[in-house]
Amino acid sequence: MARSGDGLIAAARRRFAREMAGGDTALEAAFAAVPREAFLGPAPWRVIAGGRLVERPVEDAAGLYRNVLVVIDRMRGINNGEPALHAAWLQAVHPRPGEHVVQVGAGTGYYTAIMAELVRPGGHVLAFETEPDLAARAAANLAGAADIEIRAADATRAALPACDVLYVNAGLGAPPVSWLDALSPGGRLIFPWRPLPQAGVALLVERRAGGFAAKALMPSWFIACAGPPVDPIQPLADPEAAWRVQSVWRTHEREPDDSALAVYSGVWFSDRAIRDREHEG
Repeated sequence: MARSGDGLIAAARRRFAREMAGGDTALEAAFAAVPREAFLGPAPWRVIAGGRLVERPVEDAAGLYRNVLVVIDRMRGINNGEPALHAAWLQAVHPRPGEHVVQVGAGTGYYTAIMAELVRPGGHVLAFETEPDLAARAAANLAGAADIEIRAADATRAALPACDVLYVNAGLGAPPVSWLDALSPGGRLIFPWRPLPQAGVALLVERRAGGFAAKALMPSWFIACAGPPVDPIQPLADPEAAWRVQSVWRTHEREPDDSALAVYSGVWFSDRAIRDREHEG
């Protein structure tokens, strides 16, 4: 199939941006500004749609502007993620102009570029990618963007800078304490929480005056985060319990109590909401 002309592709991208953003004008502009095909290598691209692991080839770049996964590396299970999921996550963490974002799992840089659009002017995105070939591709795709840094490293072992948004594209049982420490006041962390093999939810964590508020947003399944496995000291009782989490605590500041849903080394999850300190009596 012949590829659409540039005008048709641009129109498809604008339509796609409106559909993904759901009325969020900043997010719509960011999706419209970034050409997805520029991050995927040459055609034909293989897409996965409808929740089924059935690939089909796409020759026309306009066909990428739908809510589909695009295969990056079939053997490693690496895809350019589902746009509607990322749109929902980006609305949840709401990157703003001037803010600093750390991304864990840059892939080839497509969503990195969208986040950079959201924090301009004055913001910055630092994106980690453990796969050297993907990090190199992301760096090449984003060359010339002074407000984006790609780092080929394991973010679970790195010292993270202070950030307003920590956006994690790899599943894990618990975030390292250093990730919570890196959040600025009001900072937001979103990651695919995998407390059990059969449980996976997107967890939104916000640093407030009284602690780290948490909320499970939606089912979410990503490949495992790099680094050694994080085994629970007290595992989650059952998959449904993941939806009851309301706060996350660092054990050095508060020991687990009877509200603990799951406990890890350094971090535990509670079904009790935080209270901002200024309102505590």
